[in-house]
Amino acid sequence: MERTCFQVAHHYDKSIDLGSDVAIVYGINPSLNERVTAWRRNGYIVHLMTGIAWGSYQDYLYGRFDGEEHLDDAQMAQNGNRVSHGGDVYYMVPTKPFTEYLKSLLKQALDSGVEAIYMEEPEFWVRSGYSESFKREWKDFYGTDWVDPESSEDASYKASKLKQFLYFRAIRELALYVKNYSEANDKKIQFYIPTHSLINYAHWRIVSPESLLLKIPNLDGLIAQVWTGTSRTPNLFKGVAKERTFETALMEYGYFANLIRGTGKKVWFLHDPVEDNPNHSWSDYRSNYEKTVVASLFYPEVSSYEVMPWPWRVFHGQYPFRKKGDEWEKSRIPSKYATEVLTVISTLNNMKQEDVEWDLALDGVGMLVSDTMMFQKPDMSSFYGIVLPLLKAGVFVQPVPMENFNAKGMQASRLRYMFLSYFFLKPPLEKVHEELVKWVSEGGTLFYVDDMQDPYNLVSEWWKEKGYESPAYDLFDQLGIERTGEGDYKVGKGRFIFRKQSPKELAKREDGASFVLNLLKEASEYKEQNYLMLRRGPYLIAAVMDESISKEPLLLKGSYIDIFDPELPIVESKLVNPGEVALLYDLGKFDKSKPKVLVSASRIRNENIQGNVFTFLSLGPEGVTAKARIFLPSKPKSVKVRTFNAKIWDFQNLWDENSNTLLLTYENFPDGLRIEVKF
Repeated sequence: MERTCFQVAHHYDKSIDLGSDVAIVYGINPSLNERVTAWRRNGYIVHLMTGIAWGSYQDYLYGRFDGEEHLDDAQMAQNGNRVSHGGDVYYMVPTKPFTEYLKSLLKQALDSGVEAIYMEEPEFWVRSGYSESFKREWKDFYGTDWVDPESSEDASYKASKLKQFLYFRAIRELALYVKNYSEANDKKIQFYIPTHSLINYAHWRIVSPESLLLKIPNLDGLIAQVWTGTSRTPNLFKGVAKERTFETALMEYGYFANLIRGTGKKVWFLHDPVEDNPNHSWSDYRSNYEKTVVASLFYPEVSSYEVMPWPWRVFHGQYPFRKKGDEWEKSRIPSKYATEVLTVISTLNNMKQEDVEWDLALDGVGMLVSDTMMFQKPDMSSFYGIVLPLLKAGVFVQPVPMENFNAKGMQASRLRYMFLSYFFLKPPLEKVHEELVKWVSEGGTLFYVDDMQDPYNLVSEWWKEKGYESPAYDLFDQLGIERTGEGDYKVGKGRFIFRKQSPKELAKREDGASFVLNLLKEASEYKEQNYLMLRRGPYLIAAVMDESISKEPLLLKGSYIDIFDPELPIVESKLVNPGEVALLYDLGKFDKSKPKVLVSASRIRNENIQGNVFTFLSLGPEGVTAKARIFLPSKPKSVKVRTFNAKIWDFQNLWDENSNTLLLTYENFPDGLRIEVKF
């Protein structure tokens, strides 16, 4: 089973041999075959990733591919500048000729024998839309001459819809190309799209296919590109704009979990111990990395992870670690952080757990979102004006894509309360209202928060064709309620609660949070708490909110291994303060009938028990210290650590009588260490 993967541009190197199931080789260039062969030779399933919106595509731009220059396929802003990822690596308009060029590159990758293709980051900037190629696509799509996207809300909305369609069209063609290649060569080659979340793209003013990807039958799944670089984007709560990494990451991962719900498609959740910005310190990266990891673990239906995108950057990059005068000194990754990262990676390999137990103020709460968030011009305060008050009060609210909303599925997923506002999004299809009405009438509670003043209500969409000034009025009519204003209405077995209020203003106000929470109190009973907590098998996952209803820390009592502590200590109590997260292994929640490696900073394989001898294989990147905590029925009589050619390997060991665990410390070895414990 493919549980963990990483993407890598470098040739195989022992210092970045993470021991995951899959190595995703990045980039199509003359070294591709050599890189694929090297990673495969070292035990990896090999996949291939390349950019769909940008890359080293100068052969296409300058006519070396087909004899025709294609510079007008670069995305262009209103000022006439091409939108660049750096130099002449431009973001592209995915025209049909550009798609054919990408197919020619994919053939090289497919011929190299990779088992999956990833076309990453289909991104069309909102500020673009002025190139000649885009104007031609507008004419083909709408049958009218191009209109400046900045000239009106309607033109902006139409431009973004077209941008989304163009990348959908390109991906559909590329996925079909890979399928046809697979069938012609008697193979099963998977096709994935790595993409940021809708939450992030709407915030960063980028248009991407998002939910349209579900309409591509040959798409096997997605990588949820969520990491500290996306989730540290500041948002507004009680009038204060700042980074809220955990809460933002929780929403980003949640978008993907609910997008693929019931589709049969796979999603990998991405983490990154560093990020693209080289100016944050190692301690900053570490704190935010832990928050994104914990946020991702609150979706137990997902258990596949891209553990990092660029291992060379993580283990060889130079980042600030301490300030000397006015300057920061830089260093490679601190050894303890490197050990912690490997411990987390090893833990992620074991996250497919059936036993799940929640501790929340309230479960079953959703916030409706839609691709149309990318078509408007929100500052995302409208979204966070509703979700942050709930999260800060321990209510686990999840983003629910309208495009994958159906009443039966939402009831099955325990969603009983839903918030909606057309202040920052619009219903993509009329049938969404039919499903919403069905969901409410069968017992759901829908909160509608909107001041009805959004100018995008007047764009040329399906509700305007039906004669409505706002899509909300179509919803009101289908619910069978009056349009006179605020109210609490009984609809079948459910309720519809309308408050005429701008969610953007709620984010600005000190009392905005209490407004949202009071709405929820009208329809539910929930215990007030300042934390979210979840058990996945033996793993205890917790986050304590700051800016919450209480400043009390969360005290966890028991016997745990602290996974975020590279020393893997046994702790009898864990204090989690507001603004902090925790990931613990509960020593009271596993089978004690046989020896077992509980937590380690290496990939553990081939655990075997023969009488009173326990053996296993440990693999990890060269240059990183490994810690492994092992449960044994009794105190060990001897411990041996050797390579496969029987070379004796240095190690230290410490026995803990109270927990019956042995702590081993040794240097990782990518070729594998055979560890034998007699007890």
